[in-house]
Amino acid sequence: MKKIALKTIALPALLSAVAIIGLCALLGGCGAKAEEKNILAGQDESIPVHTAMVQQKTVALPIHASGILTSSAEQRLSFKIGGIIRKIYVDEGDVVRPGQLLAVLDKTEIDAQVNQAQQGLAKAERDLGRVEGLYRDSSATLELLQNATTGRDVAKETARIATFNQQYAEIRATRAGKIIKKLINEGEITGPGMPAFVLFETGKDDWVVKINVSDRDWARLSLGMPARVTMDAYEGTVFNGKLSDLAPAADPASGLYPVEIRIQPQGKRFAPGLFAEVDITPSQSRPYVVIPVEAIVEGDGQAAFVFALQSDGVSVKKMPVQVAFMEGAQAVIASGLEGVQEVVTSGAPYLSEKKKVRKL
Repeated sequence: MKKIALKTIALPALLSAVAIIGLCALLGGCGAKAEEKNILAGQDESIPVHTAMVQQKTVALPIHASGILTSSAEQRLSFKIGGIIRKIYVDEGDVVRPGQLLAVLDKTEIDAQVNQAQQGLAKAERDLGRVEGLYRDSSATLELLQNATTGRDVAKETARIATFNQQYAEIRATRAGKIIKKLINEGEITGPGMPAFVLFETGKDDWVVKINVSDRDWARLSLGMPARVTMDAYEGTVFNGKLSDLAPAADPASGLYPVEIRIQPQGKRFAPGLFAEVDITPSQSRPYVVIPVEAIVEGDGQAAFVFALQSDGVSVKKMPVQVAFMEGAQAVIASGLEGVQEVVTSGAPYLSEKKKVRKL
C-alpha cells in the first residue's frame, strides 16, 4: 500500500515539471520571434537615401543685377525762367539737330523786364553824368559821385541779367539726337528748371545699361571690368559690356550705388528703356562650400535648407544655409554648412530629423 501511494504522488509532479519546461520553451521562442520582428520593423522604417560629400571650391562670386538701357548723353532740357508756354515745335520721336528751336515762352513779361532794366540803366547814366558835372564844378561831394557811379553799375548788371534771361525764354537742342519724351504742352505754365524734354543722343558709343549694386558688390568692382549683358528683347544674344562708370556715393533714396555698363548694339536695334540683365565676375575670389542642387530643400530666394548626415550614419539634421549662386548642377553655399561633411541628395524631400536613413 505504501509503494502504490508513492508512485501516485510522483506522477503528477513529473507532469507539472514537464508542463513548466514546455511553457518556458514556448515563451522563449515567442520572445525571440518578437525581437526579430522588432528588428525587421526598425529596418523597414528607415528611409533609403543617396548622399554627396561637401566640397570646398575657390570661386569669384559673380554680381547679377538688372537695369534699363539708356544713353550716357541723355539730357533733360528745361526753361531757365518760368512763364506761359507759347509754342512747341517738336514732338516725341522727332530727330533734332544742334541748336534747333524746340519751344518758346510767351515773352511779354520778360520783354517788359528787359525794357524796364534798359530804361533804368539810361536814367542811371544820366544821373551819373549830371553828378560828374557838378563834382567838377565843386557843387557835388565825392559821396554823391560815388553813389551815382554805384547806381549806374547796378542798373547795368540788372539790364544784363534781364537780357540774359530773355535769351533763355526758349529751349534749343544742345546736340543731335531724338526727343524721347515731351513733358509740356502749349498754354501751360512752367517754372524755372522744370524738365520739358528728354533728349536722347543716338551715337554709336552712347548706349549704357544703368544698374544699382550693394556696398559689398560695389567694393569688388573697378572701371573697365567686362560684363555679360542679355536682354529679353533679343533672347539668346549676349552683348559684351564694360563697366564705364562707378558712382562714388550711394543713392540716398535706395542706399544702392549706381553703375553704368557701356555696350555696343552688335547689329541690333536699340531703344531707350529696354530691360537688361547684367552679370559681372570680379577678379577677387574666396573659398565656398559646393553641394549638388538636389540637396537643396525649401528654398526661398537665397535662404534654403539641407539635410546633413550625422556621424552615426543613420540620423540627419535639418540645417539652414545661404545660397550664394547656382553654377550648373551645383549650389555654391555662402554659409551654414560649417563642419558638415555629407549631405542628403536623393530622398531629402521625405525626411525629417526624427527619421532614420539608410545609405544606398
